[in-house]
Amino acid sequence: MMTNDLIPSLYIAAGTAVTGFGSTMPFGTGSLTELTAVYNESGADGLLLFDLSDTDASHDLSISRIKEVCALAQMPVMAAGRVNRVEDVKKLLYAGCAKAILNGSKETNMAFLAEVSKRFGRDKIGVCISRKEDYDRHREEIEAYAGLILMLSPVEGLTEATSVPVMTCTLAESEEEVMAILAQQRLAGVTGPYLSRTDVKLSELKLRASEAGISMNVMVSAVPWSEFKVTENGLMNVVVQDYQTGEVLMVAWMNEESYNRTLMTGKMTYYSRSRQELWLKGETSGHYQYVKSLAVDCDRDAILARVDQIGAACHTGNRSCFFTPLAEKPCDDTDPTRVFTSVYDVIMDRKAHPKEGSYTNYLFDKGIDKILKKVGEENTEIIIAAKNPDPEEIKYEISDYLYHLMVLMAERGVTWDDVTRELARR
Repeated sequence: MMTNDLIPSLYIAAGTAVTGFGSTMPFGTGSLTELTAVYNESGADGLLLFDLSDTDASHDLSISRIKEVCALAQMPVMAAGRVNRVEDVKKLLYAGCAKAILNGSKETNMAFLAEVSKRFGRDKIGVCISRKEDYDRHREEIEAYAGLILMLSPVEGLTEATSVPVMTCTLAESEEEVMAILAQQRLAGVTGPYLSRTDVKLSELKLRASEAGISMNVMVSAVPWSEFKVTENGLMNVVVQDYQTGEVLMVAWMNEESYNRTLMTGKMTYYSRSRQELWLKGETSGHYQYVKSLAVDCDRDAILARVDQIGAACHTGNRSCFFTPLAEKPCDDTDPTRVFTSVYDVIMDRKAHPKEGSYTNYLFDKGIDKILKKVGEENTEIIIAAKNPDPEEIKYEISDYLYHLMVLMAERGVTWDDVTRELARR
């Protein structure tokens, strides 16, 4: 039995041909980038994708499209549909999905539920249920190994019977019907055709639901605005930083309303002193700033916002507003992220613009077998160097290995972003 109060998330449902449950995600055609950007901007808490491919070839295409969605989405992505083997679960999770959903009505799926749960983690696995008898038949396994139940159609008494969080797909066609479900049912998530419409702003719906007394999945400030030291005009200075690189992007101002709106929508909203109005960063340019964290300084008179910046932060088109150098002293600028990115960029430039005499181009010209041979050789050199008490030798060998590894990454189209995202996901 569920004993804790759940705060429901609003999910967008999309697929190749999802009758009754959402809009159509053009896995094979259409502008996937544009559609995912629309979903990001809507304020949804997550995206539920259905892979309804019917052949191995179309399934592989769906996996590649799902990977693209996961890379672009500013929200967790779950995937259901064509999951027939343990390998299918692996493909979805490696593509970046937060959860892979098994079909609770298929005995073959339930046969490997325990295996994938133990291998990838219970929180990565969900089960679709559309009939109470499917849950009853596999209740023991679901309770032990599933991290979510996706209720594809109303199942009487399921939310009361299970200790597993339940997300429901509803055919509600209006905001009022959705609000009624959110207010009356104890659910971990809600999705359906109305929520999946591209013209519905879920951030606004969540705001109205909160105002109606319905708890929603939004950020809550650990310190109330009343405890901040604001200016005489009620403003707080905000320093904005890239959440991955630490680069300072811009400085702006917030008042209480813009701060609360930022918490509610998950997108940075500021107060313009010149126009004396709120402004949503990216509303006209599309260069939104998605909030990753907010912190206040020791004096509580300034906020540090760590964000995922889409495009440029500066109105000039520069990534950061701080692009004009004033004074500088020589320093050892060896930030690991910057160094890896810089070396990788040089390797990619060599691949795009070959340079005579370049060892990197020699490797690319020889092809994948030569690159793999060098990676293997350098890996062996690390093992040998590790037996040597001189730490300098292993340092050099690791550097050689990382360089050749980056050549392999470039050859196979894998970026440091891909690797670090995967590591962070794990």
